[in-house]
Amino acid sequence: MIAVIDITPMSFDEFMDWYPENSENRYELRRGVVIEMARPRGKHSRLAGDLAYDLGTVFRQANQPYFIPRECIVKISNDTGYEPDIIVLDENEILHEPRWERESIITLGQSIKLVVEVVSTNWRDDYLFKLGDYEALGVQEYWIVDYLGIGGRRYIGSPKQPTFTVCTLVEEEYELQQFRGNDPIVSATFSEFPLTVNQIFKPGE
Repeated sequence: MIAVIDITPMSFDEFMDWYPENSENRYELRRGVVIEMARPRGKHSRLAGDLAYDLGTVFRQANQPYFIPRECIVKISNDTGYEPDIIVLDENEILHEPRWERESIITLGQSIKLVVEVVSTNWRDDYLFKLGDYEALGVQEYWIVDYLGIGGRRYIGSPKQPTFTVCTLVEEEYELQQFRGNDPIVSATFSEFPLTVNQIFKPGE
């Protein structure tokens, strides 16, 4: 569940000044409106944690200069900012980020190798708004992890089923590939990623 905290239009900088320090909740700014995000629980939390671990293993074994921060906010525009479930950043590009060291804010698409959003009840945000915003920012790759299969039929087809969508930036537009069941995940950024959809969605089975 998500909740609107304040409908008074707010700029990104005002949002960052407002953001409660050491808050137990997560917040995002969407078109000037502050949204309270539910903390990941249960399977959502485990899936995101396991996937971050798997990604870290892949890029460390490949000796790639990437890392996954514990906290990070992506500035999309002057009135929008997101806090992804997982974000992979490039050590070499982060040097050009003016607000990273002081505020853990990313402003440049080239700093981001991958964004991952695990779908919950607010699936429209991940399939519609965030897809368009990450594309416009120039984020190289975006994964939509719909382990419950609750996205709209126009996004995941009918009948609905758990779906893993990989969005790859090609000539400034995302090309989408969808994977299900025992399909291996195919990633341009992480070509050595070893898992199938079922291995991600059904750990231990």
